[in-house]
Amino acid sequence: MRLTILGGGGFRVPLVHSALTDEGSGVDAVVLHDTDPERVRAVRAVLDDTAGGRGPEVVVEDDLGAALDGTDFVFSAIRVGGLRGRVCDERSALAEGMLGQETTGAGGICYGLRTVPVARRIAAAVREHAPQAWVINFTNPAGMVTEAMSQILGDRVIGICDSPVGLFRRVARALDVGMDDAWFDYAGLNHLGWLRRVLVDGRDVLPDLLADTDALTSFEEGKLFGVEWLRTLGAIPNEYLYYYYFTQDAITSIEEAEATRGEFLLRQQEGFYREVGEGDAAARWDRTRQEREATYMAESREASGAGSRDSADLDGGGYDRVALALMRAIAADEQVRLVLNVRNRSALAGLDADAVVEVPCVVGRNGAHPLAAGALEPSASALVSSVKAAERATIEAATTGSRAAAVKALAIHPLVGSVHAAERILQRELDALPELRSVLTQP
Repeated sequence: MRLTILGGGGFRVPLVHSALTDEGSGVDAVVLHDTDPERVRAVRAVLDDTAGGRGPEVVVEDDLGAALDGTDFVFSAIRVGGLRGRVCDERSALAEGMLGQETTGAGGICYGLRTVPVARRIAAAVREHAPQAWVINFTNPAGMVTEAMSQILGDRVIGICDSPVGLFRRVARALDVGMDDAWFDYAGLNHLGWLRRVLVDGRDVLPDLLADTDALTSFEEGKLFGVEWLRTLGAIPNEYLYYYYFTQDAITSIEEAEATRGEFLLRQQEGFYREVGEGDAAARWDRTRQEREATYMAESREASGAGSRDSADLDGGGYDRVALALMRAIAADEQVRLVLNVRNRSALAGLDADAVVEVPCVVGRNGAHPLAAGALEPSASALVSSVKAAERATIEAATTGSRAAAVKALAIHPLVGSVHAAERILQRELDALPELRSVLTQP
């Protein structure tokens, strides 16, 4: 099989290649495509240093059409505007005293505004050059971008995220049960979902976990949200819901930090890409990766007193594992269950058939099919509906190029809630980012 990685100079590409090498994926050629040739060269150096001639052939292709021709699977992992764009998203919101975060709130809307048009062009190119290919979307905001691409590719684009399976692993460890022995009832949107039941031998053991203070505080979400709040919810939220349930705490922590997450990653990765050509590429990459993993959501853990990440969460295996499990399931018709971002159909009550949701799916040769999740509890359902409306308004603004529509997308998000603030945030973004000015060309 042939796999094309769009964003082939991305920092996580070596994780994907390592998994392909170790797991016998059936992929014999990996094509790397990126708009930044220097980043691709750096990643290629890491691959050459780590693979030692093992694994699939690696091909670098500058032309998008040529990169897609004849491919079986496409991993789309792009970042429009780069990390400098992420920093702008964070600081534009923080200037208004609002949450500055990559996928959540104003930051996610701004990131989506400049990303959706590029993602749609990629979808059109796949339809033209590789209509038989399956697209696995890594690009954030994952749910929004997947929905925009699905308008062109239908069900042949599937979004992934490693947050749900990471939560499941931590809960399984706390319960001392095997991952294969439990059914995890999870539903919502990307970075906005809840674990509602954990079935073992047909019995829901989540209430046992919620009642056990020691077990509940032994993993990240228990420390992050606190025992009493999790018991009040009767569920365990995705870690990104910290930004909704403890908004002001998160903002204060980010403002007090020496740098935003984007600023930290920008400095870190500029150093990595600059120095990787000096030798020991694999060792430099691994040191950078470990530092990156250890500091993930550091401001939230600081604000909540959750402390350092568990060593079991630092192995770097997340997106790569989910993507390869999905690819194998389709290629080999394995009939596995994965939590994915797909069109809703009728899985999640309260949303229409084409809304992309994050729910358990059965995956085989015909793609990913969402399982019925039923209704969320009322407050969760209201939040999902509100965020989905903001996502769709963002897609509309990015597709039409309307600045007025972009202001609406920002203003109706529950973490913004101010038209004037939305106008000021958008103006800062337009002043700083040519990638956004090229999208929003209409009043």
